[in-house]
Amino acid sequence: MTLIQRLAWAYAILFILVTAIGYVPAFNDESGNLFGLFSLQFYDDLLHLASGIWAGIAAWLSYRASISYFKIFGILYGMDGIVGLLTGSGYLDLGIFLNGPLNLDLWTRVATNTPHILIGGFAAYIGFVLSKKFNNKTRF
Repeated sequence: MTLIQRLAWAYAILFILVTAIGYVPAFNDESGNLFGLFSLQFYDDLLHLASGIWAGIAAWLSYRASISYFKIFGILYGMDGIVGLLTGSGYLDLGIFLNGPLNLDLWTRVATNTPHILIGGFAAYIGFVLSKKFNNKTRF
């Protein structure tokens, strides 16, 4: 198994855990906000779970499928974070289309969108840069 495929497995586990953590009462405040910050809806959970399943399938299929996952996912997820930072609403959960821009304070925008920017940015880095350094024959 290549490094890129192992990283895809890591993303699969990350997103499945993020989905599962939302259902652990100890991590939610009295308003149901995850870590007191994030109000995740059912469709957010579906999006996170689908991202994890997609990463797992790509890792299982091949090195090339893993690269494609990281390239596509990285762009989509990173841009969702940037749109969310600028407007208060993301597009992957259809928030910008359903709710329009939200008048959120800067701290809330940064706290809720920085993970998307970092996770998406790192995924794009893996797909576009790291995959060129570690070819299909590099095994770990």
